[in-house]
Amino acid sequence: MKTYYGNREKCYRCYRPKSSCMCQYFCEIETETKFVILMHPKEFKKVKNNTGHFTHQSLKNSELFIGIDFSEHKRINEIIASYESYILFPSQNAVNLTHTNPKNSKKPLAIFLIDSTWSCAKPIFYKSKNLQNLQHMSFTTTKESQYEIKEQPDAAYLSTIESTLVVLEELNKHGIESIQEKSLQRFLDPFFQMIQYQKDLINNPKSNAVRYKRYK
Repeated sequence: MKTYYGNREKCYRCYRPKSSCMCQYFCEIETETKFVILMHPKEFKKVKNNTGHFTHQSLKNSELFIGIDFSEHKRINEIIASYESYILFPSQNAVNLTHTNPKNSKKPLAIFLIDSTWSCAKPIFYKSKNLQNLQHMSFTTTKESQYEIKEQPDAAYLSTIESTLVVLEELNKHGIESIQEKSLQRFLDPFFQMIQYQKDLINNPKSNAVRYKRYK
């Protein structure tokens, strides 16, 4: 299905222009873990390179919400009450998923992901009182971001979809998930296809595409 924004036809699923729709590259993965993606309104407007949409569409057991203060959000509070809930948020007391199995109860696992720049992620976390009560989760990885078309503060800063892949791999290692390796290998396909599309535009002398530096 497609929808229109102004004079440009766009895909309602991946939120990209129809001419560069990435839906054919999604590898939909079924997980026992619920993933909850909290997207800042400013991030929602970045329709051309927003990996939060890609993450949501690639995970069948995921929900996406747009906003800043989720304190009184009915559905989010239902999830928190029904699941053993974590938020992917680096802190001194975070459970390191690389070394620790996060399952401590018979409740199903839910992992909250904030999809935004760090400066916009902090208001979501600090204004949403319900999120502050969640256990923090982190991971350790040597992977570097492959987001070549976006200016990153550092190579160690991973996009939402790249971070989610690391989480899925670690959940597999703990036996919480049993995702096939070929599905994990395809998980970033829409991400890589989007990057290649944008690079082709940048390299086209007739294009008005913005030239990005990879890192500062």
